[in-house]
Amino acid sequence: MPKHILFLFSFLFALSLFIGITKVWGDELDDINKQISELTAALNQSKAATAPVEQQLNVIKNRVAFIENDLIRKRNDIEKGYKDLEKQTEKLNLAIRNYYIKSYYNSPLLLLLSASSASELTQVLAYQRATADKDKLIITNIALLINSLEEKKASLEDEQKRLAEIKVRLDKIVTDAKKYQAVLSGQIAALSARQQQILSQRLASLNIPRSAGTILAGCVDDRDKDPGFSNAFAFFTYGVPNRTGLNQYGANGRAKAGQNAETILNAYYQNFELKKDYSADININVDGYGAYNIEDYVKRIYEMPESWEMEALKAQAVAARSYALAYTNNGAGSICTTQSCQVFKPDPKGGRWEQAVNETRGWVMVQGGNPIKSWYSSTHGGYIFTTGEIGWNDTSWTKHATDTTSGSASGFSDLSSNAYDKDSPWFYCDWGSRTEYNKTAWLKSEEVADIVNVLMLVARDGGTREHLYQIDKPNPAGTDTWDGARVRQELGSRGGTPFTSVSSVTVSADFGGGRVSSITIVGNSGSQTFSGSDFKTYFNLRAPANIQIVGPLYNIERK
Repeated sequence: MPKHILFLFSFLFALSLFIGITKVWGDELDDINKQISELTAALNQSKAATAPVEQQLNVIKNRVAFIENDLIRKRNDIEKGYKDLEKQTEKLNLAIRNYYIKSYYNSPLLLLLSASSASELTQVLAYQRATADKDKLIITNIALLINSLEEKKASLEDEQKRLAEIKVRLDKIVTDAKKYQAVLSGQIAALSARQQQILSQRLASLNIPRSAGTILAGCVDDRDKDPGFSNAFAFFTYGVPNRTGLNQYGANGRAKAGQNAETILNAYYQNFELKKDYSADININVDGYGAYNIEDYVKRIYEMPESWEMEALKAQAVAARSYALAYTNNGAGSICTTQSCQVFKPDPKGGRWEQAVNETRGWVMVQGGNPIKSWYSSTHGGYIFTTGEIGWNDTSWTKHATDTTSGSASGFSDLSSNAYDKDSPWFYCDWGSRTEYNKTAWLKSEEVADIVNVLMLVARDGGTREHLYQIDKPNPAGTDTWDGARVRQELGSRGGTPFTSVSSVTVSADFGGGRVSSITIVGNSGSQTFSGSDFKTYFNLRAPANIQIVGPLYNIERK
């Protein structure tokens, strides 16, 4: 068997022994983080190992295709040879008969006795020798042809057998490798979704607002606050977590720019039809409050300040109406009253909100005749994301776009100047705080260094994760949490050079995608670069109190 095929079989077997999905530990998130890391490493190793093998397989497949075509040609040649041989059978039999007859009757003694002169004898001998040679040549050629055909036939049968075996082995190698990688990818996706779910639960203490009408103070801007120490770092996020569908502050910004409700809706959703005569006779069942006609229900939605631009209010009314109809399946189910669904109060909101509802009566966004679940949130931070991009199931009516006046962003300053939702208090802020340090989210240089050390330690030894949670809280895995000194010790024992201070943090972002691509830390041990998502994950697990990074696009402020 070729070396690369043996290698792939050995590699797949080793990985199957290595990865065999791990047991459940005390803390589910720690177990998930471990599994994701191991699965990702296995997947990357599998892809790295199979890439050259797949190239070799393609070469082999091309060779196999050539051989298959060549075998067809050979088979046809052999069949033609046997047909030609049938035609020469009579010629062969005649040649053999003539040869033996002539060998008997044309003996030298008979020729000598029958010849009348030496000249005649010479002529007869020459003639008979020529005819005998001709017969022998015919017999020899046909015999060689028969032998050649038999050899070719045996060789063909052997090639066909070996080719069939090779094709089976090739198919199995490729199929097994692809199945293995598909399984790993599926497990990573499932674990990543669960990981995000757990992190979201941990973010609950931040009281993150989804609605522009909420009184919750989800985040603050600490840039003007003094934490009482210098060389301080704060991590600022753009927008709130659920950046999909209607951007409420963005809608108001667009309305101020002269856009009407329909234009606003098309900016935040796609692949829908705005039906303006949807039935107003449907009743919506509201948890704890009974049923309301759909139009009366929407008049009791408290999701956007009524002082906002009328076209923004109208866009919100259409989104709220469409969402309720989709959520309840046109009234067949019920809907909750909190921002987990949309905020409902038993008393009509009245005023300009009721005007917006009345002016959009029967306006519903539909796809295939059915209302779409038109999610929305207070602030997207300059970007619109599909549901798939924020960890939900993909939907065809959500979209990805840059929510700025130009439809693009060249950098953080451009985003802050031109995003439609730039006036939101949640557009750019740090999330969380602690009682000391003037109740801010500023971190000390050594605290950022500790997070960097955690990332480097995990990269060297994924089994240390259960010890790397927040120092100021009980360990969720039920084991001991390593403090900064212990992390430095463990990192050093594994060949790493730990940081004790950080002098600068640089962020590289994909401003088309709206996310941090990498983050580079410079300190007393040189520099380290991490992916934006990895840094965010371990920042959220290690940072003190409830200080968090809540989105894919974030920046660093230094004081």
